Amino acid sequence: MTTYTTTPTLTQARRRVARTDWDALAAALDEHGSAPTEQLLTPAECSELAALYEKPELFRTTVDLARHRFGSGEYRYFTHDLPAPVAALRAALYPRLLPVARDWAARLGRPAPWPDSLEEWLERCHAAGQDRAAQILLRYGEGDWNALHRDVFGELVFPLQVVVGLDAYGTDYTGGEFLMVEQRPRAQSRGTAGVLRQGHGLVFTTRDRPVRTRRGWSAGAMRHGVSTVRSGRRHALGLVFHDAS
Repeated sequence: MTTYTTTPTLTQARRRVARTDWDALAAALDEHGSAPTEQLLTPAECSELAALYEKPELFRTTVDLARHRFGSGEYRYFTHDLPAPVAALRAALYPRLLPVARDWAARLGRPAPWPDSLEEWLERCHAAGQDRAAQILLRYGEGDWNALHRDVFGELVFPLQVVVGLDAYGTDYTGGEFLMVEQRPRAQSRGTAGVLRQGHGLVFTTRDRPVRTRRGWSAGAMRHGVSTVRSGRRHALGLVFHDAS
């Protein structure tokens, strides 16, 4: 069993999540499809989580990006026996993201199948055959990058996810900015880039965001990726709120 010397409890995770101005974050998500949170993990907690990459027993599989032509670098999917800090953050974030998910679904005229409880939602995923853990620990070294993509994993999708930076930009690594590209109807694509601050989260859309048009609301398709790491090593924690088929 892995012992965590700096594990935040669920109560602590909820307090940290509550520091974010969630009304402002929702507005930024509407505008850009992504928005940063306040600090969710301490530097010591980040270091402990990054070190878990060396414990293969915690993961169900490892993905080599180059092998699948997804880019360069690696990431590992945790098993359902999530480390306590990962489980606490995921549980604390879901109820904060749920109102945004439901609002987006209403604007786009889509069903909103997400119950108040994360546990109940995951039970629905498993009943539909999406029963593989989708929480990710990512590692990029010098020269690594991740191609633009979307993390859907099955028919049942939660429209938002969170990535947390585990290393210090400019000290532990350079480059490796988080990228988002929006494919706009009848227009050129729009791209954004940003730095993941250590211990801070970035909420972003899983696949699209509502975009107002002359005819009402439409879905603006979005993809995300990581720019080339120039130096050092970059770790990040990916929190996905649906499981994989």
